[in-house]
Amino acid sequence: MDADRIYLSLVIPAYNEAFRICDTLAKVENYLKAAGESYEIILVDDGSTDGTLEAARVFASGSESVRIVTYMLNRGKGYAVRQGVMASGGEYVAFTDADLSAPIEELEKLFAAIRKGYDIAIGSRAVRGAELRRHQPYYRELGGKLLNLAIQLLAVPGIKDTQCGFKLFRGDLARKIFSVSLLDGWGFDVEALYVAKQMGFTVAEIPVIWSHAEGSKIRPFSAGLQVLRDLIRIRTHRYEI
Repeated sequence: MDADRIYLSLVIPAYNEAFRICDTLAKVENYLKAAGESYEIILVDDGSTDGTLEAARVFASGSESVRIVTYMLNRGKGYAVRQGVMASGGEYVAFTDADLSAPIEELEKLFAAIRKGYDIAIGSRAVRGAELRRHQPYYRELGGKLLNLAIQLLAVPGIKDTQCGFKLFRGDLARKIFSVSLLDGWGFDVEALYVAKQMGFTVAEIPVIWSHAEGSKIRPFSAGLQVLRDLIRIRTHRYEI
């Protein structure tokens, strides 16, 4: 085995996650270590102010596989994921939320789709077979469904859940997609899938186990408005494809 080969780069964006980031990193590292392939975990601290960076550095000091990307000001989840992807070196690149709403063990389902020939596999809460163990509040689920109708109409028809923060890409394609992406906020998932479709890459939507986690940074109304604005930017921007 090539000592410099990285099979998987796993990007974890984090903003004010001090109370759980070490537990998340431990769960992820234990899973990837048991999987037997080479890996790197890229923790992107998105300008946290609560000790997330300090906690992550303590954990990383005892691990050869955890890298930290950090910057001073909070820039948004899209910006954080893009920095992590562009810093990655894996044959495959995945990203997951710091709260592990989709258990890291579900990653194998995404890899199964990649092995079937898909370029990208995304976790979904909206396709048959998905298991929602703990639902979001009703108003958030309803708002999400309405927002997805707009997303399907304007950007990525046929994809029922663009916003689940659990996605896997072939590494070279991930870096190509995110190198031309521009959105820093919540609409970045839609943009990445829109660009992927424009580039001709195939996307598999895979049902996963998912549980709503307390402490979400999303404010549904403002995030929804932002995504709608982002949809306009996506459709009017000329990407270098």
